[in-house]
Amino acid sequence: AYTGNDSSCEFLTKYRNCRRQVRERSQRADHHEGMSSDDELTPTEVTEFQKSKDNILEDSRKIFEDVHADFCDIRKILLKFQEWKEKFPDSYCDAYISFCLPKLLNPLIRVQLINWNPLEQNFTDLEEMPWFRAVEEFSDAKNSSESK
Repeated sequence: AYTGNDSSCEFLTKYRNCRRQVRERSQRADHHEGMSSDDELTPTEVTEFQKSKDNILEDSRKIFEDVHADFCDIRKILLKFQEWKEKFPDSYCDAYISFCLPKLLNPLIRVQLINWNPLEQNFTDLEEMPWFRAVEEFSDAKNSSESK
């Protein structure tokens, strides 16, 4: 686990190499490659990781704190685009908005995904996340207006 400190990373590498050499010299039959506990984190590493993760999550909450709510809420942003499309369809089409929206929404979605971990037991499905539902509703509204 890299903690930002090169000397601790070097220490872990040397420690693991030493353990591997001792294991090879002892010719232990019960060792299976890839099943080594050398890859497990120490309690100190777990604590450092959790602190670092908490700091990142705290910082991520501040990213859009100085942005007006109309410009950091995906649903509100997409509503503005939907209104534009309904009022000025030619201008909307000429602006190639469908190509711009992914780049526009990317930072907002990424912030919402910072804490998402599909490997945890109680993770939220992507389909249940607010940004996904907003995009899905926008897409449904777009499809229904095109079929008229």
